[in-house]
Amino acid sequence: MQMNWAVAEQAAARGVGERAGERVETVLLEGELSERELSQVADELLRRSGHGVRYLVLDFAEVPHLNYRGVKPLVQRVEALRRAGSDVKLSGLSPYLKAIFRAAGAHDVFEFYPHLNDARAAFALARAPFI
Repeated sequence: MQMNWAVAEQAAARGVGERAGERVETVLLEGELSERELSQVADELLRRSGHGVRYLVLDFAEVPHLNYRGVKPLVQRVEALRRAGSDVKLSGLSPYLKAIFRAAGAHDVFEFYPHLNDARAAFALARAPFI
């Protein structure tokens, strides 16, 4: 099954919130993701970061399976983005997908949220000034 980038683009357009010029984009993923497709997701993260997006949420709610070999390139890209001041959070992962991330050694690299709104809210909380 192919990943549907059209859905990802629509989700990004709907899911953009701006605060002090910083956008949070949500990328909806769907279908079974191969190693190649996860690498494409990683490339897409870099592309969006290059267009000024600093905060991204990858929503896996419609992903029943992914190839564990694709997790490592995703981790490498996200770590590079974080060094550049960006961040990525994951949402909607089933227990099965969380187990794949754990088996691939990425369980402590990402923040996992049950719903995309929770992940988006986490960015706002992280940027909120403390009183």
